[in-house]
Amino acid sequence: MCDCINMRHTRFEVVIFYFIALTTKVQVSSEKLPIVLWHGMGDTCCFPFSLGGVTKFLESEINVYVKSIEIGNSITEDFKSGYLIHPNQQVNMVCEDLSTDAQLKGGFNAIGFSQGSQFLRALVQRCSTLRIHNLITLGGQHQGVFGLPNCPSISSRTCERFRLLLNYAAYTDLMQNFLVQATYWHDPLNESKYRTSSTFLADINNEQFINKTYVKNLQKLNKFVMVQFNNDSIVQPLQTQWFGYYKPGQDKEIQGLKETNIYIEDRLGLKKMDDQNKIVFLECEGNHLQFTKEWFRENLFSYLK
Repeated sequence: MCDCINMRHTRFEVVIFYFIALTTKVQVSSEKLPIVLWHGMGDTCCFPFSLGGVTKFLESEINVYVKSIEIGNSITEDFKSGYLIHPNQQVNMVCEDLSTDAQLKGGFNAIGFSQGSQFLRALVQRCSTLRIHNLITLGGQHQGVFGLPNCPSISSRTCERFRLLLNYAAYTDLMQNFLVQATYWHDPLNESKYRTSSTFLADINNEQFINKTYVKNLQKLNKFVMVQFNNDSIVQPLQTQWFGYYKPGQDKEIQGLKETNIYIEDRLGLKKMDDQNKIVFLECEGNHLQFTKEWFRENLFSYLK
């Protein structure tokens, strides 16, 4: 039997998960920080073989309160939010929700999955009322994406439609307001258009102007842990998971974080954080978000206790 986190799910398994959740009381420790999770595209807060499974795994092994972010009032709304609710709106909603959760008032650790990674980072930078200790991002797209190969969706046709829309119209007002993935589409062949038209990523990366609050809040983190999946077939380029990206003007050659203007000009304070040993780069030899429980224990538990 594989000791792993499986992101696949069925409707029957969702029903079983909710029955267990409603009939089981989890005893949590008051000495450890709670954990907040934010799911990625094509997922929800609570599917038992994705974030629901991760929630139960963390509750049982670390013995803490775990909150998996749900956008909207149902699993269906939460699923759709990954495609159709603008990240700025989602971040505002989550900031308000978490700020009123009494169990999080003493601070918490946060884990983002795929696009939930940059959404959580935006939350750190924008929501000053929260006390986030360590931020862990799994397969995040911190410098955006330029392509969606094998995207997780209802069908391959849906993925193909997204790719066509993004290739030709990502920076139109319609697409920026309609499709979540357009808000972190980063065209290295047209950097100026990206910086002026991106309604989410260019802002949280301080590429339009320097928002000092973003810098101040990000540097409050104890650790910023970025996990890169070395055999990722969904995130393109995969180095965006470590804040790297294509060199401007082409889409072949990659530059690491330390070669980017964001780092060199310290537009987000990442250079200062790196100097203070606050940034951690981890690798996982798997496809997108494919990791075993043992890998998770060995590599991430130390940042969650």
